[in-house]
Amino acid sequence: MVNINGELMSEESPQLYFNNRGLNYGDAVFETLRVINGEIIFWEDHYFRFMAAMRIMRMEIPMSFSPEFLAEEIQQIIRAKNLQQTPARVKLLAYRKSGGYYTPQDLSIEYLIRAEKLSQSFYTLSTNTYRVELFKDYYINKGLLSTIKNNNKAIHVLGSIFAKENDYANCLIVNDEKSVIEALNGNIFLVKDKVIKTPPISDGCLNGIIRKKLIEIISALDHYELVEESISPFELQKADELFITNVIMGIQPITIYRKKNFEKEVAKDLLGKLNAKVRLG
Repeated sequence: MVNINGELMSEESPQLYFNNRGLNYGDAVFETLRVINGEIIFWEDHYFRFMAAMRIMRMEIPMSFSPEFLAEEIQQIIRAKNLQQTPARVKLLAYRKSGGYYTPQDLSIEYLIRAEKLSQSFYTLSTNTYRVELFKDYYINKGLLSTIKNNNKAIHVLGSIFAKENDYANCLIVNDEKSVIEALNGNIFLVKDKVIKTPPISDGCLNGIIRKKLIEIISALDHYELVEESISPFELQKADELFITNVIMGIQPITIYRKKNFEKEVAKDLLGKLNAKVRLG
């Protein structure tokens, strides 16, 4: 089942039409959410990021789109799929109504919500080898559009194909100034001695929810220094640790980049603190 504009439909039912603007022009934004036993994790942060993304895209946001309304719409699909007692991944997608070509006929939106089961309630640290490489065929342009979750993900798709073809677990992508800004599916953190560095939003990286939570956690600790600065590709092999963050996997340590093997002690320490934050809501 999926929730389309408040109506529950079978996933096998026709849902998209040829003139859908999200399909034709990438005129859509989305949020990926983690729900544990019916509780939407970090919902307030997700909600405000979703609202900000729609404003940046100059969508006409319905007056009904309160945090309570959208949370209930999410809960509706959670109940319909019997996911109340299990962890779930939810995608909340807003796309502008059909009509027009590049110029929309209507600025108002429609929305779709789908959910699927996850295997773990809380974040765990992977013990698998996780080898990455730089993807340099295309660059992310700095600016607000790069910081939101929209449907224009061609670079991430091509990078994922490159990673699969070359047996990498992931790739790191760079902006138009050749700074490393993120992985294909999450934000990047670099650890050197007691300094933890992550690119600033102004570099064009995603304004990630787990990125925000880790910045809060690290900034409150005495034994680490958090720095938001651009990361040069030359810094990667000099790091003690590298790890990727997103709301589904939490923290994913990078174990190999080129000829360098990395530790994961800081990632392990921060993961425990992140799980504590999840439990507290």
